[in-house]
Amino acid sequence: MKCKMIKGTSENLNEICKELGLREKMVKKDVVSVVEDVLNDIKANGDEAVLKYTEKFDGVTLTSQSMKITKEEIDEAMKEIDPELMSIIQMAAKNIRTFHEKQKEEGFMMETGKGAQIGVKVRPLTTVGVYVPGGTAPLPSTVLMDCIPASVAGVKNLVFCTPPQKDGKIASVILVAATIAGATEIYKVGGAQAIGAMAYGTQTIPQVDKICGPGNIYVNTAKRLVFGQVDIDMFAGPSEILIIADDSAEPEFVAADMLSQAEHDVMASAIVLTTSQELANEVLKAVDRRSDEASRTVQLEKSLKDYCAIIVVDDIKTAIEFSEKISPEHLELCVENSDEVLEQINNAGAVFIGNYTPEPLGDYFAGPNHTLPTSGTARFFSPLNTGDFYKKMSILNYNKESLEQVASYVEKFAYSEGLECHAKAIEARMKND
Repeated sequence: MKCKMIKGTSENLNEICKELGLREKMVKKDVVSVVEDVLNDIKANGDEAVLKYTEKFDGVTLTSQSMKITKEEIDEAMKEIDPELMSIIQMAAKNIRTFHEKQKEEGFMMETGKGAQIGVKVRPLTTVGVYVPGGTAPLPSTVLMDCIPASVAGVKNLVFCTPPQKDGKIASVILVAATIAGATEIYKVGGAQAIGAMAYGTQTIPQVDKICGPGNIYVNTAKRLVFGQVDIDMFAGPSEILIIADDSAEPEFVAADMLSQAEHDVMASAIVLTTSQELANEVLKAVDRRSDEASRTVQLEKSLKDYCAIIVVDDIKTAIEFSEKISPEHLELCVENSDEVLEQINNAGAVFIGNYTPEPLGDYFAGPNHTLPTSGTARFFSPLNTGDFYKKMSILNYNKESLEQVASYVEKFAYSEGLECHAKAIEARMKND
């Protein structure tokens, strides 16, 4: 399986980004009409539509009663799961919870004179929906990453949806992870129909305030289309990693980390920016060898061919320019002066520093969230965090004396905008002696 090697310069930066398709992965194309039909059907017909699409797309026949996970099913999953894996999930959950506890927010009140007070009250969202895909393997790490921040923020109702397996069940590891992470309701519903059910509510599935979680293009398109009806975490695309490496990097480590992302999806990106031609050659050899030995050959072959590259640059400054333009989901700094390079990085979802901080450490265990902005959106999106599950209310509390102090300013401002009744609302209070 071959990966490109490219000579990178500041002049061909835009051309290389276009060639790798880094800005085109989130295009919805003809998927929109399909998803719109599903959403409209669910909005109109609720459970009936959800069950219809579950049978059509997942091949599983359920009822309104059986699509909700019972306590007995959770108890059975707890017995079935490998005890060692259960312990690891609990340790990971503790790390994730500890990290997100540090992100808790508090409001404030401040006095502005004459007894006037202004400030902010912070309140958790009431109901949050979390979606975790089924795909080729269960993803308990994603369950933890999406549920725990909401739980830490104090969200009361945590609605969890994931597609059923062919036997109509949910993988035990998913049920266990969801329970540990604080899910209050779990449903056997996947795809765009799950997003629609949580956005609009059905006879069985409650309407939520925000939807989080990854998924295929149909799921992500559905999230885009319901945005405004509910909030969503971010506009997600395929996974990606960018590695800046100099001659101090270990080629085998770099190659292994490239493949750890390339195996996700046929559209996943894995890019190395290096100042060392020798390292580039060694990484290319290691990628070829390791990919031939890997199990997910279908994903790797397509990903390596279309969206992966080893780019040789003249200096670290040029590598940083590339990185800032690409704004990667995951950025590894395998360089000697990593602290100096980090200070020049503004656009990345998560940064992994040094040869012994591999990206999978963040995926599973370290604590920072692995739900990260992709496809260049790290320019304006942040990782999923506890603050995403709060809403804030502005508080204003004036008395007569404090209002008198500013009344004329407010009146003049209102008249300048031609809003006479705004001004009169102030004047009415000033005349009321």
